[in-house]
Amino acid sequence: MNEIGAALLGLGDKLAAHVLLSAAAIALGIAVALPLAIWASRSPAVARATLGFASLVQTIPALALLALFFPILLSLRAVFGEGLPTLGFLPALLALSLYALLPILRNAVTAQANLDPGILEAADGVGMSFWQRLRLVEAPLAAPYVMAGIRTAAVWTIGAATLSTTIGQPSLGDPIFAGLQTQNWVLVLAGCIASAGLALVADALLGTIEKGLATRRRRLSLAGLVAVLLGIVAALAVQFGNRADDRIVIGAKGFSEQYILARLIGQQLEAAGYTVDYRNGLGSAVAHQAVANGAIDVLVDYTGTIWTNQMERRDTPDRDTMLAEIEEWETRTTGTHVLGRLGFENAYGLAMPRARAEAGGFAAIGDLAARGQGMTIGGDPEFFERPEWIAVRDAYGLRFAAQRNFSPTFMYNALQSGEADVIGAYTSDGRIAADDLVFLDDPEGAFPNYDAIILLSPETGADPDIVAALQPLVGAIDVEAMRAANLSVDRDNDKLSFAEAARQLAARIGL
Repeated sequence: MNEIGAALLGLGDKLAAHVLLSAAAIALGIAVALPLAIWASRSPAVARATLGFASLVQTIPALALLALFFPILLSLRAVFGEGLPTLGFLPALLALSLYALLPILRNAVTAQANLDPGILEAADGVGMSFWQRLRLVEAPLAAPYVMAGIRTAAVWTIGAATLSTTIGQPSLGDPIFAGLQTQNWVLVLAGCIASAGLALVADALLGTIEKGLATRRRRLSLAGLVAVLLGIVAALAVQFGNRADDRIVIGAKGFSEQYILARLIGQQLEAAGYTVDYRNGLGSAVAHQAVANGAIDVLVDYTGTIWTNQMERRDTPDRDTMLAEIEEWETRTTGTHVLGRLGFENAYGLAMPRARAEAGGFAAIGDLAARGQGMTIGGDPEFFERPEWIAVRDAYGLRFAAQRNFSPTFMYNALQSGEADVIGAYTSDGRIAADDLVFLDDPEGAFPNYDAIILLSPETGADPDIVAALQPLVGAIDVEAMRAANLSVDRDNDKLSFAEAARQLAARIGL
């Protein structure tokens, strides 16, 4: 319990960001829903169209809706300019506002449709104008029902906002995703408790406003509204009170190594006097595009990922040739600056438990093609959609009985439990040795090189001070050091935080 309490106390900035995002999304949802409800109450066609659209939005999973706004906003840069944000607050705000629309709109339309016709006729009979009737008669009668819809929208929005971590918006999803990655259930519980607690508090305060409106007790409604506003003001103070506008934003994909390296880079920059912020849990394509367009300033990426996914190359040259061509391509097409290799490779490879591989005679990937048709292969959430997997599958003619997606951490549990027989693992992962796994040989060279490299956005790469601060990292990390750092956060006991692992890694490599 003490650990959970300490974790909760450390979530102040994430809680503030979550409050502001949720409040802004609910406010925007209200601003859109109420005028639509008024229009819909006068037109059955509008009611069908608006409610149908809002219902359609609800059928889209929240995670997918959040992700879809990245390419939408990216395409809108042609209209609004390169300064339009594509990650973080704006796409999260727009997606969550759409998600909040349905309950508010439906309750408002239903409330107005069920108003007593006699009351409306009486209002018309005394000569009230449209706006007078709306303000003095319809709004007070519909308000409790509208508030009920807002309460539902608030609970939905606060829960869905945890997923905004995946598009680079800080939230209470940060500890949940980080905890799931490392199986640190204290972090997961802390994030869940904070999110659920926030939803309950918001529902209680909005319920106070609803009760005041239903019983015509203005002071009760005002008290609830003031409490809501005070919470938002407090979140603003926490979020922006000591925040530097010139902070360096460091991106990280959704696995342990990326979190550790992001903190290592952040600690180097902080030592040089910079203020840093982190955008965690990004997908490969989103992360690369984000550093290219300046949505993030620094990213650790991998040569093979850029080669196959961004450059769409299918050949596999030696690592020096590959890096040189990547540097030229990045300079020519995106302006992104390749600072250099970190010194280790984190390649994809197909791994099995050593005992199972030896018993079945599996030494190379080709052995899976000959005897693996009845096996199950596991991979991370994007592995089976990546060109590298398709190239390996086709090069060896691989066919499996089933393929399953797991979070990177749970892939290894799947091997131990027998839910997967072979996985697409990472060669720098500390759990390879800890779990006594073996990588199958790749004689066809179907997997490319995956040297870890530091990418800087075009603007950041032009800053000699930032380049100088990060230069000591180039060539400094060998694979054994990276494996030890990864294992320190992924092991079952005595887990380190990402920041602690980064500090230990820095000490090990002499920084």
